[in-house]
Amino acid sequence: MFQHIKEGRMTMDSSNRTRVGNHWIGSGSPVFVIAEIGINHNGSIDLAKKMIDGAVRAGCTAVKFQKRTPEICVPAHQQNIERDTPWGRISYLEYRRKVEFGFDHYAEIDRYCKDQNILWFASCWDVPSVEFMKQFDIPLYKISSAALTDAQLLASMKHTGTPVMISTGMSTMEEIDRAVGLVGEEGLLIAHTTSAYPCSDEELNLRMIPVLQDRYPRAIVGYSGHEVGLPTTVAAVAMGAQFVERHCTLERTMWGTDQAASVEMHGMEILVRNIRCVEKAMGDGVKKLYPSELAAKSKMRRPLERPVEMAV
Repeated sequence: MFQHIKEGRMTMDSSNRTRVGNHWIGSGSPVFVIAEIGINHNGSIDLAKKMIDGAVRAGCTAVKFQKRTPEICVPAHQQNIERDTPWGRISYLEYRRKVEFGFDHYAEIDRYCKDQNILWFASCWDVPSVEFMKQFDIPLYKISSAALTDAQLLASMKHTGTPVMISTGMSTMEEIDRAVGLVGEEGLLIAHTTSAYPCSDEELNLRMIPVLQDRYPRAIVGYSGHEVGLPTTVAAVAMGAQFVERHCTLERTMWGTDQAASVEMHGMEILVRNIRCVEKAMGDGVKKLYPSELAAKSKMRRPLERPVEMAV
């Protein structure tokens, strides 16, 4: 039996914004920056805390974890395949169990993030994981690209009454339409992404961000990047992404499947700083004369001259 602490509720306003915890995401709000810890903690709460600390220093808005029930998420034909791990040569199923945090771990993460004044939430890969996360009143649920077609999982997240983020990698437009139809656009965050780890610049397809905004006008569109560098994630903000997510790590050479496509903590600091710079530079699209231009105008602007009459 799960201990149910409190269940979150969705709040929206008329300007196409959704409230996640104590932050608004959407029109007129700062870009919501997510440092995805995922499973890069390798089952260590100490490593997880160090990455939370790094995300706080970087100025991220939230950190994200992943929650699975290994017996459900690992296909039967893969469960007994052996692989080399930090715990020795063990089956894939046993490895997945070792990198999963349980109740005590997440209770500690919940306490630690509250102390550090940073939001946390999780990608849930199966229905029992959604039920598990209800215990912690997380402000947002995410469904991964791999699970986008899981109607039961989508329904379970919708029924929490909490905002839902869907990731759109490895998906057709028809599959995205179906998922959006099941969840509804209200309180929905849609992350454009390409499911390659790491992803080449040629396959990022950032022009999909405004396409998704036009197609789902009541949803909030952002970007989840798996590329190696930072400039393209900043470009996604210039393309209109209202939230961004990048995997983070203490060191890209650490053991783990997601480490190579992750950003080290100093890189997250640079990323957030550049995102905030681009936010300031975007403006409102209304042409205006700034006070800082007046001296240059007074000095350099030519007077309006009578146009020369053209000979007939």
